Amino acid sequence: MTKIQIRKAAGTWVVRSGGAVLGESSNALELSEGDLAPVIYFPRGDIATAFLDRSDKTSHCAGKGDASYYSIVNKSSVTENAVWSYETPLDAVAEIKDHLAFVTGESVKVEQI
Repeated sequence: MTKIQIRKAAGTWVVRSGGAVLGESSNALELSEGDLAPVIYFPRGDIATAFLDRSDKTSHCAGKGDASYYSIVNKSSVTENAVWSYETPLDAVAEIKDHLAFVTGESVKVEQI
């Protein structure tokens, strides 16, 4: 199994969707897993969760557990399954509980500011 490393992400991070800021955090975590690009996990309390709508999608990761997904709903668009969360992560990655990660792309940007 691929080694997973979690550390506090340096600086302040922001996530935007459809031009709107969904959240900003100085307490984000950076998760590195093998050769994959690092993923920023935002504390749930730093995200405007009113824009998130839980979807039916789930996935399983051998190293992290079961993920739940959310779509981002704003005035101009819906970005399906753009957010995931390990609500009951495995003990080895317990730090990511109550954190949200984002599928970045054309409509969702995660940046250090």
